[in-house]
Amino acid sequence: MQLYNKLSAKEREALIEKAGEERLTLSFYKYTKILNPNLFRNYLFINWHEMDVLGRIYVAHEGINAQLSVPAKRFDEFKKFLDEIDFLKNVRLNIAIEQDNKAFLKLKVKVRSKIVADGLNDETFDVTNRGVHVDAQKFNELIEDPNTVLVDMRNHYESEIGHFKNAVTPNVDTFRESLDIIEADLREHKEDKNLVMYCTGGIRCEKASAYYKHKGFKNVFQLEGGIIEYTRQVKSKNLDNKFFGKNFVFDQRLSEKISDDVIANCHQCGKPCDTHINCANDACHLLFIQCEECAEKMESCCSVECQEIIQLSEEEQKKLRAGKSNSNRIFKKGRSPVLKFKMA
Repeated sequence: MQLYNKLSAKEREALIEKAGEERLTLSFYKYTKILNPNLFRNYLFINWHEMDVLGRIYVAHEGINAQLSVPAKRFDEFKKFLDEIDFLKNVRLNIAIEQDNKAFLKLKVKVRSKIVADGLNDETFDVTNRGVHVDAQKFNELIEDPNTVLVDMRNHYESEIGHFKNAVTPNVDTFRESLDIIEADLREHKEDKNLVMYCTGGIRCEKASAYYKHKGFKNVFQLEGGIIEYTRQVKSKNLDNKFFGKNFVFDQRLSEKISDDVIANCHQCGKPCDTHINCANDACHLLFIQCEECAEKMESCCSVECQEIIQLSEEEQKKLRAGKSNSNRIFKKGRSPVLKFKMA
């Protein structure tokens, strides 16, 4: 019985190309009580591996957070599987705006203490006492109201390439950082303003809305389904699109185009650009924004140092990476000192 992915990303990529079949990129989440996350994790892996589902899934006692790539021809089978799980029956599936067959190249189902790293002690407040969910039309009305404060619950590298009109965009690296900062900044408006929040697919706002109600905010709203569902409703209902730029996504695509506006800049030359890449040096892998000209000049690297390293043989590069972790550099998401035009 296979419980872990055994193919490399390159091997999986080759299989996808050979198959030549369309895949659907989607995501979903559900806050619910899972008594045995490890058992549930194994159950998901066994079944999804058989369906050729790929993606990144977190399971915890508090629920599940899943970002997936599903063979289009097996979508009905996948949906039926979810509906046969009581707490996932009719769960909202956020289908990606832009599809890519290689959005995910492995199936990773991991057990975590939380499905989103929020740093909160859930025992101190009622996590089910959430804010009011609003659709795209109501959201548009609310954010035009002068008594509304609109807050982006995402991190700086996400809002840098795209955000809603007049949104407060905290300059933070993590979701947990933003919670206390936002509360402190809006402390004087707990009773007289509408606090309206949004994120990529809605999961961060679920917990944040309950937390802010616990902290005394009286009028708390959240965008149902996040930016992904908002975009779908804007198109299907012919509504005004209030989102400028791209929506950052956590898979191989890195972003989805929501409007034609380019609101960011290349981190190396400063020209208008909103294309994220990871540094070609695997020992670095830094996430940053790079234009086509700089990508060609720097060979998709963030620095001359990394450019020199990728000229070495693969064996020499592996020796340099041995025993080292690059997670902290990746986590800086564009704040590296090697980038001249990075965010402050």
